[in-house]
Amino acid sequence: MIHNNLQRIAAMCGGALMRKEDGDIMVQGVSTDSRSIQKGCLYVPLTGERFDGHQFAESALKNGAEAVLWQKDRSAPPAGAVILVDDTLAALQSLATAYLAETGVKVVGITGSNGKTTVKDMVTSLLSTRYNVHKTQGNFNNQIGLPLTVLEMPQDTEIAVLEMGMSGRHEIELLSGMARPDVAVITNVGESHLLQLGSRHEIARAKLEIISGLKSGGLLIYHGDEPLLHQVLDEPETAKPEELVTFTFGNREDNDDYPAGMMFHEKGVIFSAASHPEDSFSLPLLGKHNVVNALAAMAAARHFGVTQEEIREGFASLKLTSMRVESIETPHGVTVLNDAYNASPLSVKAALDVLGGVNGYRNRIAVLGDMLELGEQEIEFHAEIGRMISPGEIDRLYTYGPLSLHMAEAAKSRMPEGSVKAYTDKTTLIQAVLKEVTSKDVVLVKASRGMKLEEVVEALKNLPASNNDVRG
Repeated sequence: MIHNNLQRIAAMCGGALMRKEDGDIMVQGVSTDSRSIQKGCLYVPLTGERFDGHQFAESALKNGAEAVLWQKDRSAPPAGAVILVDDTLAALQSLATAYLAETGVKVVGITGSNGKTTVKDMVTSLLSTRYNVHKTQGNFNNQIGLPLTVLEMPQDTEIAVLEMGMSGRHEIELLSGMARPDVAVITNVGESHLLQLGSRHEIARAKLEIISGLKSGGLLIYHGDEPLLHQVLDEPETAKPEELVTFTFGNREDNDDYPAGMMFHEKGVIFSAASHPEDSFSLPLLGKHNVVNALAAMAAARHFGVTQEEIREGFASLKLTSMRVESIETPHGVTVLNDAYNASPLSVKAALDVLGGVNGYRNRIAVLGDMLELGEQEIEFHAEIGRMISPGEIDRLYTYGPLSLHMAEAAKSRMPEGSVKAYTDKTTLIQAVLKEVTSKDVVLVKASRGMKLEEVVEALKNLPASNNDVRG
């Protein structure tokens, strides 16, 4: 993590020491939460509509912080080592940018409507076979989370893999300007944030903001099946670095890389890629969409000289952020495909393809909740999911939430009578699923984060093993 004296910290964040004699004080690490202060850190008080971290600065110093940033428009700062700045958030971001430049690490920036966290985990695993890698933890992918991720980076880091999220235009532009990536990855363009942006075209423009901060000669790896990305790249107003290099991946054969062969099994897939058809790779993930994700990760890894054998090693040791098509074997004998972290039409279709492709189970069951922030077309998007559900691939569907009622209604026209059930009360949903699930069933759980369907996952995990004998 960042470790420097206050004089240097002040220069890096564009601030000024309140007392020059404090310049030699050393700080290590940064915190924006006064409740979890690490001894010797720099406390950065952030402000919002309903909170002001400045009021906790004094307690942060008492709890072990070595110094604090202080916004000039606030009242008198506390006694202690203080760096005065115009804006604490902007200072935090400047500090992160300066730290990246000072350490000289290479940066991989990753964005996309779906799959960016999975690709981040893949890229990290592949690069870690050769380099010291630091990655975004959890959902620290916004204007606060990204600089905090950077400032937590060990000083011997060689490559930082940074996820970049957004809800509107110019947010990824800000993050890319902070991180100055050497490689940028766009996983896809989906329907998430239609409520804020209004169209997929605007979403594509927002995602391509990632190249605005890309270094000269940097590499853009993007989903070539998406025509909007090609279109926005050709728009004259799209900010591009000099000597931009591009690499496309996807399912189509006109991409720079695409799946050449796939063999699915219970725990994942063995695949080959068109770029190196003589080699095969074992991916411990379900779904064709994850093979496509893997192609993006492999392109980033090869850019940094990772070998084919190291790529195989990286996939073998892959660990994913939880709740993203996480396969869980329960004591009761039920396999749960936990993908409850978030949902959009694109990711729900991919998850249903995964469920429809698994074999050897008694029943294939989908528990789907509302997809949020889809704008004016939200009802049609939910109905479209219902219409794509096939009785040959899914045996039972449970839906949760008012929007998912439209999903259930559309699915009923395709599914056998009684195989589709809709709920607006989560407790009733959970009771129904637990009552009807049997051993050797596989259950997909997916919804937008706000629906909190991980509660269904926890209930399934807590089914006792003894029930297996009764129902099996």
